[in-house]
Amino acid sequence: MSIRISDEVRQAIAEGKPVVALETTIVAHGMPEPTNIETALAVEGILRDGGAIPASVGLIEGDIVCGLSEAELDRLAHDQHVVKAQERDFGRAIRNRLSGATTVGATLLVAARCGIEVHVTGGIGGVAPEVGMNLDISADLPAIARSPLITIAAGTKAFMDTAATLEAMETLGVPVGVWQADEFPWFYSTSSGLKVEWRVESAQEIAEIFRAERDLRPGAGMFLGVPLLPPDALPAAQTRAAIDTALRRMREQGITGKAATPFLLSTIFEETGGASLTANVALIKNNARVGAQVAVAVAQSRLAI
Repeated sequence: MSIRISDEVRQAIAEGKPVVALETTIVAHGMPEPTNIETALAVEGILRDGGAIPASVGLIEGDIVCGLSEAELDRLAHDQHVVKAQERDFGRAIRNRLSGATTVGATLLVAARCGIEVHVTGGIGGVAPEVGMNLDISADLPAIARSPLITIAAGTKAFMDTAATLEAMETLGVPVGVWQADEFPWFYSTSSGLKVEWRVESAQEIAEIFRAERDLRPGAGMFLGVPLLPPDALPAAQTRAAIDTALRRMREQGITGKAATPFLLSTIFEETGGASLTANVALIKNNARVGAQVAVAVAQSRLAI
């Protein structure tokens, strides 16, 4: 698989500097204009301020790009023909010269090929609430398990079955830690109420454990959940009410597959009077702040070997 790596990202990787991969579905399909591009650029700025180099991943006319330029990010944010690209879509997108925003799984594939070890996103896909009827389990989960990176997110997207997702990650062998908290985060809200075994107190701690994991299981990944800070979070009851309404409308309208997540995000936005978008922007920025710390610590741990 041929990947076009920006000069900045290529040099940073070669010199062992901290690099953080960023998925781009949040740019093309996760937020309305102009919040999408404003947030993407702000996240890159937060990473730089924290000492890490951002590497946004996407498809530009069939080229897989690691380290999108500002102009390329802007194109993904505004072009109505941008596809949502999972791993399985790469071959078709390359052949048909498509432009696309990469999902968590697709981003991890590219980042691993490039030698990047930290990935930041808003929230991952997980086990859907009605998995017993449709076997809807996000491709993000096996991708996290088999990609040698730390994926950092505010838990699963709020409308997933969080408990089932944690069980699935355990089955897949994914170590799951939570940043300075005892309960798994719940995307728009600070806590899902689900306790985890591993409370991560510092970036150095997870970097050292990640390095040990790489020695034992060189092809395996890890997950770090970062709770949204309370001042920016929605009350759990508000999140639950909006999700219940969004899921009911999705079932009534028969929406499935790739169209489900954008529909649910849009409906939750409407039901919360826009508060969900404010929380979404806050959580990805918070994830980036933590991600920069982790990337710096991971780079330092690599040098210490």
